[in-house]
Amino acid sequence: MRIKFLVVAITLAALVVTAGCATRTENGALIGGALGAGTGAIIGSQSGHTGEGALIGGAAGAVGGAIIGNQTEQRGGPR
Repeated sequence: MRIKFLVVAITLAALVVTAGCATRTENGALIGGALGAGTGAIIGSQSGHTGEGALIGGAAGAVGGAIIGNQTEQRGGPR
């Protein structure tokens, strides 16, 4: 139950903070990082390493989200 609350809280915080980001790259990095951290925390909790899972997932999600956001920005896709 605590993990679900954490994931929901991180996701909502990311959505609120995203409104202040200026570029698609920043938005992608923020959303990807938040979703990656939540997913990593859930997966990590299964092996007893919630913190490490959240850090690894957050970093991977931020990098992936920034790459996708940058590509969308370069192509002039929807905001």
